[in-house]
Amino acid sequence: MKLISHRGNIAGKQPRFENMPEYIKDTLEKGYDVEIDVWWKNGFFLGHDGPLYAVDLLFLKNPKLWCHAKNIDALYEMQKNGVHCFWHQEDDVTLTSQGYLWTYPGKPLTPSSIWVKPPTNIEIKQDIAGICSDDLRNFYIN
Repeated sequence: MKLISHRGNIAGKQPRFENMPEYIKDTLEKGYDVEIDVWWKNGFFLGHDGPLYAVDLLFLKNPKLWCHAKNIDALYEMQKNGVHCFWHQEDDVTLTSQGYLWTYPGKPLTPSSIWVKPPTNIEIKQDIAGICSDDLRNFYIN
């Protein structure tokens, strides 16, 4: 099962650091996958509410990144360049470019699902592909 950090967080929300390239690299070095927010504005940028931190294509091609396109140009550029990406807002589920079901909180899950923001401190017994959370410290994986 994949443990995916939400914007680089592994021990609770840290809005000041989320999507910062060094924060993301640190989380990757700890062995986690990371979901990041990606914009295209004549180049790739990270940031939740807008393009803040410039990154290059090589950065985004890390196989442990899950790139959430924040504008249609970002989705197009990432898809064109083979980056693992997806687009969603409040859809029940969206398909990532690698075939995972990125599943909105509280929606039905499958063995291909990434469970976004599950409750913490629970034992996960359901067969799913992974979880994405701001706090990965207390998940018990069967």
